[in-house]
Amino acid sequence: MAKKEEKKDILDNAEALQEKVVSAEHWVEENPKIVIGVVVVLLLAAGAYFGGRYWIDTRDQEAQTEMFQAIRYFEKDNLDTLELALNGDGNNLGFLQIIDDYKWTPAANLANFYAGAAYLKQGKFPLAIFHLKDFESNDLLVQARAYSLIGDAYMEQKDYANAASYYDKASSYKPNKFFTPQYLMKAALAYELLQDTVKAKAAYQRIIDEYWDSAEVQNAKKFKARLDNNS
Repeated sequence: MAKKEEKKDILDNAEALQEKVVSAEHWVEENPKIVIGVVVVLLLAAGAYFGGRYWIDTRDQEAQTEMFQAIRYFEKDNLDTLELALNGDGNNLGFLQIIDDYKWTPAANLANFYAGAAYLKQGKFPLAIFHLKDFESNDLLVQARAYSLIGDAYMEQKDYANAASYYDKASSYKPNKFFTPQYLMKAALAYELLQDTVKAKAAYQRIIDEYWDSAEVQNAKKFKARLDNNS
């Protein structure tokens, strides 16, 4: 009896489903303009997406080529070439124009990192912070480096609270044995300047526990012992 009921439900559902299909087909026949409009909107959206991606990729390749000389100036690392790296030399674009002319490209994003680092070297700390905060990356090393440089800029302005915050961000972003201990040492110093010995000792202790084979571990032990003795 139960099997007959189940079979009847299936047949009833099949008939109801068929009625819905027929009803949908009838609605489509009655509203062709709406259907065509929806299809056109979907095609335009897809075209805009793929066209936009192609445009950005093309612009990015162009920007990367334009930025080559600015990077070379940056790597020479003196005040004259840093200015050329930022503002160009009359023939080649600088980082600032790359940012303005090639918005939304990965090259413009990277130019923000270079511009921030250049301004930091020039001692223009608010500008350094502005550009470094505009930089975003999923890279293992570069994003953490950007956070650390922001911390350096705040340290130079004696804003130790913000400096500590960004050093913490740097040390927490995809931790690794090569750079994380350096960021933790910077964070500990900032916390010491804030007279927050608890957080300073915690930063030193993390180096001791997690990065015992790093170059920073001996200083971490020494500085933590000093804080322990003074508390």
